[in-house]
Amino acid sequence: MSDFSTGSSEGGGNTELREFLRSRRARITPEQAGLSPQGGTRRVPGLRREEVARLAGVSVDYYVRLERGRTASVSENVLDAVARALRLDDTERGHLLAVARRTRAHRTPTAPQRVRPGLYRVLETVGDAPAMVLGRRMDVLAANRLARALFTDFEALPHRERNMVRFIFLDEAARELYIDWESSARGSVAALHLYAGRHPDDPLLAELIGELSLRDEDFRRWWADHDVLRRTHGTKRYHHPVVGDLDLEYEALTPAADPEQTLGLHTAEPGSPSERALRLLAGRPAPAERERHEPGRPGRSGPAADPGRPSAV
Repeated sequence: MSDFSTGSSEGGGNTELREFLRSRRARITPEQAGLSPQGGTRRVPGLRREEVARLAGVSVDYYVRLERGRTASVSENVLDAVARALRLDDTERGHLLAVARRTRAHRTPTAPQRVRPGLYRVLETVGDAPAMVLGRRMDVLAANRLARALFTDFEALPHRERNMVRFIFLDEAARELYIDWESSARGSVAALHLYAGRHPDDPLLAELIGELSLRDEDFRRWWADHDVLRRTHGTKRYHHPVVGDLDLEYEALTPAADPEQTLGLHTAEPGSPSERALRLLAGRPAPAERERHEPGRPGRSGPAADPGRPSAV
């Protein structure tokens, strides 16, 4: 599969299904799958196709056709059996179902995403916590002042660059900001892969993957791993050039009325050094904001509107 592929294919089979199954099969040993070790040299890492077929209770021929992405319709029962054989977690199982059953009709709408005024007010209300709204491809649709101070002033960037994955891989400051940059970067790739499984024909997604694959070797290698991840909460550690180290909890919330948008919030433990660092950061405008409010420079009149071509992630 091409490094730049989002998984869509015009007649060559379902490439994302093929590569995803191959990658999951390669990571499991026969012993982990509960199979008795066999003699002889194994030519492939992980399980053989016939071993997956046996574990899933389907014929070898059927599984081979499935892994080649050439099964036009497959039952959920068979996919569940394959998921169990490959020991997929819930997110991976959902990804398998999505890529196995999608059709060319599942095109991503091209209309720009817009943040409801109520969500904008939420961002501004949570002034003591970095908060942002992410959309398709992890585009940054809106960010409050503290989020811009922590990460970067997304509103000062061209619209196509307002994207978390692009920021993590292409902004040198991000590599200093994230204490465990590799873990965060790999997680962002896996989250983007999850989106790609549902929206293989998104042209802005293909553009983003192509650009990042050309410009960053790490992205190119991790994209080929076909890992998927749905982040809902956790802990992030940052080293900010102004206020130093911060240990922050994050929550990713999906508004019921906007399922393709995510409200992300970062909070610090009350009374902790990280809370004090956030308060200090809240009292200092981001550098780009100071420039915009210098005498003779136009101020920001309100949240930037999405011009119809959101950042391609």
